[in-house]
Amino acid sequence: MPPHLSADRSTAQPPGRGPVDALISQTRRLKGDVDAVRRGTPAGTSDPRDRWQRALYDLALHQLDDLDEHLAQLRDGPPPVPAPAGPAPATPGQDSPLSRVGSAEWNLLTDEASWSGELYRILGRDPAAPPLTLDELPSLVHDEDRPRLTAMVTGCLVDARPIDGEFRLMRPDGGVRTVHMMGEPVLGADGSTASMWAVLRDVSELRRHRRAVGETRDALHRRGQDAARTEHRLAAELREAVLPAWRGSLRLPRRGPRTLDVAARHLPSAAGAAAGGKWYDALELPDGAGLLSVGELTGQGVGTASGMAMLIGAMRGMAMSGTAPGPLMACLDRLLGAAGQPALGSGLCLRYRPETRSLLWARAGHPSPLLFRGGSGHALDAPEGVRLGTAPASPYGQAEERLEAGDLLLLHTDGLVPGRTGAASVRRLAALAPQFAKSGTAQECLLAVLREFGGEREDDACVLVARVTS
Repeated sequence: MPPHLSADRSTAQPPGRGPVDALISQTRRLKGDVDAVRRGTPAGTSDPRDRWQRALYDLALHQLDDLDEHLAQLRDGPPPVPAPAGPAPATPGQDSPLSRVGSAEWNLLTDEASWSGELYRILGRDPAAPPLTLDELPSLVHDEDRPRLTAMVTGCLVDARPIDGEFRLMRPDGGVRTVHMMGEPVLGADGSTASMWAVLRDVSELRRHRRAVGETRDALHRRGQDAARTEHRLAAELREAVLPAWRGSLRLPRRGPRTLDVAARHLPSAAGAAAGGKWYDALELPDGAGLLSVGELTGQGVGTASGMAMLIGAMRGMAMSGTAPGPLMACLDRLLGAAGQPALGSGLCLRYRPETRSLLWARAGHPSPLLFRGGSGHALDAPEGVRLGTAPASPYGQAEERLEAGDLLLLHTDGLVPGRTGAASVRRLAALAPQFAKSGTAQECLLAVLREFGGEREDDACVLVARVTS
C-alpha cells in the first residue's frame, strides 16, 4: 500500500524516470498491438460472437489506457491542488488524463479532512467547497451502497482493517459514478487510529466495458442455446420420421397363426441431450419372414440422425432383397466406411421365419438379444463381429436358434440399464423373467421393462420386445 500522505502532498517524490519510462513504452507498444488486432475485427455486425470479441478488445484497451495514465502519474508525481475557479468539469477525464484517481485523508483527532483536486473532479464538486468529513461522505453515496461504505469505514477505524471495495457516488449534475476505494488506518503513538487515508479510482468506464463484454457473452450463450435446441428438435423430428410409425403392438407377419407379437420404445435421456443415433426397427418381408433390428450410431444431432436413417434404409432394402443377417452386417460396415463422414456403429439384425419358428441373427459390437423361456432368461450366443465402420473387409458370422411358442425376445441398446453394461446388465434384465411369464402380450412385457428401467438415465436407449405366439 502507498504511504498515508495525500497524493497532493509536496513531500511525495516521483520514482526514477528511467524504469518507469521503460514500462510506459512497453505499455504503449502493447496498446498499439492490441488496437491493430482490434481494427481487424468486424465492426457494426449483428453477430454476437463478433460483438463479444470487439467488447473484449475495448476492455483490454481501456485497462491499458488506465495503466499508461497511472505509470505517468507515478513518473511525474502528483499535481498541485488547483486554485478554486468555479465548479469542476461535468465529465471527469476531459481536462486531465489523471482525473480518474483521487485521494483523501481524514484526521480523527482534529476532525479535519483534505482532498486532492482529482477527487473534487471525480465527485463533480467545487474545489472551493470544504472537503466532507467521514460522517458527511455517505451523503454522496447511492442509497443501496451506503451500508457497504459504512461497513468498510467502521472496519478500518475500529478493527484497523484495510479498505478495498466499490460503491456508487451521486454527482451534483445527476450523474452516477462507480468508484473503487482503497485505504488504511494511520495509528497514533498509543496504537489507536489517528487518521485514515484513501485512494479513490473512478472505474465507471471500466465497469461499462465489462458489462458490454458480459452482455455480448450472454447473447452468444443464448444463441448457442437456441442452436442446440434447434439441433435437438430437428434430430428428434428426423428420428420420429425414420423409426416405425406403429404404436402399441405389431404382428409379424400380419396374417397366419404363427407370428411375432412386437412392441418397442425409444427412451430419451433425462438430461435432455440432443437425440443420438439409437434405433429399433421391425419389418415384414416379402417371403413372410420378419426383420427385427436395434442399433446405435455414435454421435448426436442432425448429422447422426441422418446417418441412422441411411443405415435403416439400407438395412431394409437389403433385407427385402433376401440378404441374410451376416452378409447384411458386412454391407452396412462397408457403407459406413465409405461414407463422406465416417462413423462407428453397432447393431443386431434378426430374421424370423414363422413357419419353422427359426431365428437367424448376427451382431456387430452390440449386446446379444435375450431369450426368456419357462420363467428364466439368458443371452443368446453368436459370433461377434467388429463394430460397424471399423474394418470394411471383416466378415460377420451368423447364429440360428429354434424358438418355441411363448418364447420372448428382448433386444436393447446400451443405456437401457442405467450404470450397467455387459454381464451386470444381462443379470438385471434376466431378473424380469417372472414378470414376463405372467404377461400375455409383448406390450405388457415392454411396460414391465419401462417400470423397471424407465426412470432417469444419462443416455437415451431403445428396447424391442417380441413374443412368439402359438
